[in-house]
Amino acid sequence: MDAFSRYAPFIQDFIYLNKWEELRGIQIAAAEAIFDSDDNLLLSSGTASGKTEAAFLPILTMLHNSPAKSVGVLYISPLKALINDQFKRLEQLLLDAHIPVTRWHGDASLTKKQELMKNPSGILQITPESLESLISSKRGTAINMFSDLRFIIIDEVHHFMRDTRGIQLLCVLERMQKLTGIIPRRIGLSATLGDVSLAQTWLNTGTNRPCAAPITEGDKKRVRLYIERFVNYADKRDFEERDGSNHVTKTQGYGDFGDREHFEYLYKMTLDKKTILFTNSREETEFIIANLREIALRNKSPDVYRVHHGNVSALLRESTEDEMKDEDEKIVTGATVTLELGIDIGSLDQAVQVGAPLSVSSFAQRLGRCGRRGQIPQLLFTFVESLIINSEDVIGPINWEFIRIIAIIELYLRDHWIEPIYPRHHAYNMLYHQTMMYLKSNGEVSPAALAEAMLTLGAFKKISQNDYQQLLSHLLNIQQLERTERGGIIIGREGEKVVNSHKFLTVFEAPEYLLVKDENRTIGTVDKVYPVGIRFALAGMTWETIDVNVKSKVIFVKHVPGISVVDWDVKFEMDAHTGLMKKLQNVLDSDDIYAYMSDRCRERLAEIRYIAKNSGILSNWVTQIAAKKFVIFPWVGTRQLFTLHYSLLKRGVKSKLPWITAPYLEVQYDGEVHAIEAIISSILQSDIDMYDLPLPEKVQMSGKYNEFIPLDLLKKQFVEDYLDFEGLKKAMH
Repeated sequence: MDAFSRYAPFIQDFIYLNKWEELRGIQIAAAEAIFDSDDNLLLSSGTASGKTEAAFLPILTMLHNSPAKSVGVLYISPLKALINDQFKRLEQLLLDAHIPVTRWHGDASLTKKQELMKNPSGILQITPESLESLISSKRGTAINMFSDLRFIIIDEVHHFMRDTRGIQLLCVLERMQKLTGIIPRRIGLSATLGDVSLAQTWLNTGTNRPCAAPITEGDKKRVRLYIERFVNYADKRDFEERDGSNHVTKTQGYGDFGDREHFEYLYKMTLDKKTILFTNSREETEFIIANLREIALRNKSPDVYRVHHGNVSALLRESTEDEMKDEDEKIVTGATVTLELGIDIGSLDQAVQVGAPLSVSSFAQRLGRCGRRGQIPQLLFTFVESLIINSEDVIGPINWEFIRIIAIIELYLRDHWIEPIYPRHHAYNMLYHQTMMYLKSNGEVSPAALAEAMLTLGAFKKISQNDYQQLLSHLLNIQQLERTERGGIIIGREGEKVVNSHKFLTVFEAPEYLLVKDENRTIGTVDKVYPVGIRFALAGMTWETIDVNVKSKVIFVKHVPGISVVDWDVKFEMDAHTGLMKKLQNVLDSDDIYAYMSDRCRERLAEIRYIAKNSGILSNWVTQIAAKKFVIFPWVGTRQLFTLHYSLLKRGVKSKLPWITAPYLEVQYDGEVHAIEAIISSILQSDIDMYDLPLPEKVQMSGKYNEFIPLDLLKKQFVEDYLDFEGLKKAMH
């Protein structure tokens, strides 16, 4: 029997009504896996490939044929907006099926939540934080709600895998299994995965089930790509260089002709085209949209410019999403990562990327946002660089951001490669969070029972009893925990302050935000006070502060004309993978001509290739670029490069990364090239004790709650989960 024939009648009617001509390959494969096995299932394919329907249609059929005695399906999403979007789609699908759908997050109806608690059934859509709150504070209710749970659908698996919230989610799901005594099947959905086996392992954590991951033949899509370049010419005395991408900080005499030409070009290329304009920062998004709006005003064009990022109010973001779904609205939306995830935004004419995407995965997500519903995806890249007329060293004129754009495009479209997402095995901050959460929910627990409860969770299986004992001793010393007269452990005086905070459930770091209001309308949030009279940008418009209520954390504003900027505090944390670095080297070393580049880009690439080939960086580990100044180009990822940096330091050679994702190390050294090369060879042939490297005293991977973790455990996490000596040796041999 084919998949369509096995679907419930209401689903067959839905397919007829929506005029589907056929089921896609992934939908057929998913139906077979869900109907014919008891395995977990990972569905990985491009945006708008029908993954959501592939999962839900057979699951809803099974729920229709054999109704659950509780909530039957748990849908978990990283975003409330994604829940709201899926809610609308499911509501339409389930109109005649009598299967209720309930949203459960901070903005959802309290009445609907209470109805579900009294009569649990159907589908529950929830975020990890809300699920943890539910099973911790309402355990009896949770047991009743999930006593016959059949499926857990986890959307945007790749997002959870690279985020601490993914560790939180895995822990919560295992704790829920222990609470209810059942292990539901897990269905993971993802658009971009570099290593499917890593995602299968992640999805299976704590279930002891195999995980199917059907590979389906996707449609071979044509893609329209184009890169255009703009130049600010300036003498070196007129600016200060910010990083190796030739971005600059403005000073006196700065020539911004390239910027102005860039804005005019973006205006022309997005005119009457439904477009998402991606940048890598909220500031840049605001600034570009403000300039496009000014040009439109000057040309008497309609204001079709919107902004969509995490600091814009939910109401304005949802309004923008609705406008984008409207086929007749040719709006241009500036966005960051918020529109990478799978919110339905209808068909787009194109996407624009300003500068290089942060990763191949990010590029794949952004490309997937355009060309929906039969269109050819069209992606325009633009970048502005400021040329250094008299650079201090031979590699100074190389624009690494430009080369990165080419490398990312080639890796994804020609090599079909995406960065793998490696697990974090030593997330002690999350172990702290789950320990406190467990104690808050269970009250007094013996040390042995606490260790048993925590260290049997799949996310913490690589953490030793000794490490956990050290963590508990430290938490007792700083009064996060307290011993009772019976020898048990409870939350201590200082710990109560943490767990009783409304922010305790969120495991990601976020700055303190102030609400920005125009009369009674919320515009969004900023992370610093802008005093009365100061102008700043938010949601694509300029605002002037008219009053500040510091106690309530509200800034009252009025809308004013003109262009302004806003300077959010940014913590940029990004790894470049060795695969990307090798491709940078390949792009520079080849003579390939890329059809998607403009003439200006081709000329610039030829210049950069000439510099790279004649400098020696493509064939030598070490190149001298000035007196006592050397560069080391091992063409390895950020983690491997940091490993080399500390290994050199151990041998008395000081180096630095010019910027976090740089492809090379800079070295000040009073010696010859061959001496540094000999040291590197010695390092690669040795058996290094990673714990003996001269790491900074407070070295650590970032993480909320790190202040409660002993420094030597944070150092261990850094060594075990960030440094990679084996990867360094493998890549350089």
